[in-house]
Amino acid sequence: MTRSLAILGATGSVGTQALDVVARHPGEFELDALSAWRSLHELAALAQTHRPRCVVVPDAASASSIAGLLPARTEVLVGEPGLVEAASAADVVLNAIVGFAGVPATLAALRAGRHLALANKESLIVAADLVEHVRATPGAQLLPVDSEHCAVHQCLAGLSGPDPMRSVRRIILTASGGPFRGKLTEELADVTVADALAHPTWQMGPKITVDCSTLMNKGLEVLEAAALFGVGVGLVDVVVHPQSIVHSMVELVDGSTLAQLNRPDMRLPIAYALGYPARFDDGFGRLTLDEPLELTFEPPDLAAFPCLGLAYEAARLGGTAPAWLNAADECAVEAFLSGTLPWRGIAQVIDATLQRYDDTPCDDIEALLKADMTARGVASGIIESMALSSARP
Repeated sequence: MTRSLAILGATGSVGTQALDVVARHPGEFELDALSAWRSLHELAALAQTHRPRCVVVPDAASASSIAGLLPARTEVLVGEPGLVEAASAADVVLNAIVGFAGVPATLAALRAGRHLALANKESLIVAADLVEHVRATPGAQLLPVDSEHCAVHQCLAGLSGPDPMRSVRRIILTASGGPFRGKLTEELADVTVADALAHPTWQMGPKITVDCSTLMNKGLEVLEAAALFGVGVGLVDVVVHPQSIVHSMVELVDGSTLAQLNRPDMRLPIAYALGYPARFDDGFGRLTLDEPLELTFEPPDLAAFPCLGLAYEAARLGGTAPAWLNAADECAVEAFLSGTLPWRGIAQVIDATLQRYDDTPCDDIEALLKADMTARGVASGIIESMALSSARP
């Protein structure tokens, strides 16, 4: 039976790879909605190819500029209300929106009882309690697209018993180490944007790639894993695994360790999340094991990469501290990419922002939005002060 599919963030790395997965399985999905925030011409081209019921763009001006480039029957939806409508209508929703902007779509999809393939980690970082509430909606299903969480999901699926999590000692997320693995703190003083974007394994957008270079991406994934699998962050560890073959592991109380392995290919977790509980016969990243394979592991260097420790600190603070962490990181990475902030300044901004955290509870989406805006104001002020200080002779 064909299912309708909404791809939110269709022109990004995850969105385009999802379209490749869909194209390999004609009859499985019918494209209902596509969204993009900046790449409007690319969105229009995708709409001409896939003929979705609707596209979602950021504002009225974007809607006006794209309208003449779309198929005659494709409707144009606008802004957050448009994303919420698209996320509520399709049978399957892939949320590949980057950043806090993806949270309302996640809540809308789960509230409507949809099958949600989630690549927007911020939904589980800043809105864990809200997401947990709507996950209880009849029919709602949340499948992780991040390769690490997809790996953990597959490991846990093999456990039996009424409460499989009782068998789990810890969850172990693997990290490639990014472009600066093995570098000492003093060696990272003059990192350029090009340096930070030169990831050795994965092809991703600039925000996520910079987060990988600071290990903040792994810190955010720790918070995401805790929320997704219902464990405390103290049960989620990180190890550096430069080969990126083992995508994560689950250690059990009897000493066994389960792992999921494949060569790096994001289409595997995308296909897993879209098709679950079925598996598509694609063989993405298949290991043939007909030649030597080296697998190494090492602890992360928290002195050179303090962002990972800051994520654990945000979890310790609780409340909306993870939202403050995420907002500060988004502001700091944007400043780094624009040349306003040095690479090591990213962690400094996040640390200074968390030190001003006001312990606001997260009761509803309005409180979450307020916390996000407050944290962005604090982080922006810190970035401005740092820029002024560095400009003084």
